[in-house]
Amino acid sequence: MNATVAVFGILRFPAERVKDVLPHLRQLVEETYRSDGCIAYDVAEDPFAPGLIRFSELWPDKKSLERHLQAPHIDPWRAAAKSCGLLERKFTAYAINGSWSV
Repeated sequence: MNATVAVFGILRFPAERVKDVLPHLRQLVEETYRSDGCIAYDVAEDPFAPGLIRFSELWPDKKSLERHLQAPHIDPWRAAAKSCGLLERKFTAYAINGSWSV
């Protein structure tokens, strides 16, 4: 399956709260892979900025991403993130016009 949409983003939490976020984040990732039709949905804490969680996502099309954002597991995830002290949220989606190996 070819990706036509890439999403990159960050969430920032107080560093001491990341351990509280991780179970909720795991559930989000598992549900997204199981239900939302993503090609890749990767998250990781930045090793140089404690509390900063980076996201990279690949989607087959804009409609798949839009369905993901309305999926039943998104609102509980957002509530959990807020309860864990979410400080910042930034995501940008890009249309992919082509790809090549590097």
